[in-house]
Amino acid sequence: MSPNRIRTILEMIKFEHSVFALPFALTGALLAARYAQIPGVAPGWPSWRQIAWIVVAMVGARSAAMTMNRIIDLRYDRENPRTRTRALATGALTVSFAWVFAAGAAAVLAVAAWQLNPLALKLSPVALAVLFFYSYTKRFTSWSHLVLGFCLGMSPAAAWIAIAGSLDARMLILCAAVTLWVGGFDVLYACQDIEYDRSVELFSVPKRFGVARALAIARAMHVVMIALLAWLAWSFLLPWPAWAGIAVVAGLLAYEHSLVSPNDLNRMNAAFFTVNGYISLLFLLFWGAAVAVARP
Repeated sequence: MSPNRIRTILEMIKFEHSVFALPFALTGALLAARYAQIPGVAPGWPSWRQIAWIVVAMVGARSAAMTMNRIIDLRYDRENPRTRTRALATGALTVSFAWVFAAGAAAVLAVAAWQLNPLALKLSPVALAVLFFYSYTKRFTSWSHLVLGFCLGMSPAAAWIAIAGSLDARMLILCAAVTLWVGGFDVLYACQDIEYDRSVELFSVPKRFGVARALAIARAMHVVMIALLAWLAWSFLLPWPAWAGIAVVAGLLAYEHSLVSPNDLNRMNAAFFTVNGYISLLFLLFWGAAVAVARP
């Protein structure tokens, strides 16, 4: 396979966006290794083998989901001026190739889950079903942004299961926080497509409420996200680096919202890509430090 074709595939699945979900998944793994009650295993750190298979599972799940999203939304990608240069829309990749690639990525997820533990393997089809379902939601609900958020929000819980073989209810707090984080910045991003969504009768928060109210809704989602992160840090009795990390995330979210206004969405790409990438990576850094210095 030529380097150009590999680049085209990576562009189709937006591989660089993996930075959004993966750090939260790894945070879930760190918390599980430190706080889960695993018979015969002392609290500590995930093994390199576990981390490797979690990363493989995340890449497989996300690659399958993004490819199916492009297949299902191909008509809209061809019509929307913002998306008509995507690989399937231009014919750079064929739909038949995309189907094969999606099936292969789903198989990669299944293999990785099998290597982790039985519960992870049993739940892998459920995860794929949720991921594939998202692609249809803009056709019937304005709140598809939250479904997308949940697709990424599942990752910390999935990582906890990968380490512990069970689920701690406290991980649902982090799932909700990530869901609102992603849902909020997806509302921001959807403001760019409001006219197109109206023309083809797709649903979104900006279309339903207008750009100004959509920006307010996104801000509210992110405020609640910060509150949930504080609840999670308190529930685990995490030390000061976790709280410093929450403060950093809050500051970056405030900056993100300062970049856009109802009358100026020109800096949306900076808000969407750069700031949110820093949010996820810095969250992992600070919460990893909190786990490292926490008392046994």
